[in-house]
Amino acid sequence: MMEYLGAMIGGILIGLGSLLAMMGSGKVPGISGVAGKILRWNQGDTAWRVIFLIGLIAGAGLALALGLGWQGYSLPLGRSLVVYAIAGLLVGFGTRMGGGCTSGHGVCGMGSGARDAMVYTAVFMAAAIITVFVWNLIAGGAA
Repeated sequence: MMEYLGAMIGGILIGLGSLLAMMGSGKVPGISGVAGKILRWNQGDTAWRVIFLIGLIAGAGLALALGLGWQGYSLPLGRSLVVYAIAGLLVGFGTRMGGGCTSGHGVCGMGSGARDAMVYTAVFMAAAIITVFVWNLIAGGAA
């Protein structure tokens, strides 16, 4: 039970952080939207996005520096950088096609009760489960 405590605390902090970001900016803090719109340089709209992303990276760095992350974790074996690159491109394509990413739909959208976010989240979770299952069949169980 204790091994799940970190996941629960992390989930609570992600939800609270998303709520605070949405209350402070009036916008859904989904990562793909935040990052994608930085490149547009809308006057008055860029600063909070840059600060949000810096905070996201700094928070992960702080957790790592405090020894709160990566214990016992490693990248899965059996996958090349090409596979990771293709997966990243597919995720980017999916976020544009679906109008948001897992953080936008799964955390913020579902948290605000948006029906389309619930549908999108169910679809990308099902796609992820099927993808891992098929990959493990093809790769002979190399996870």
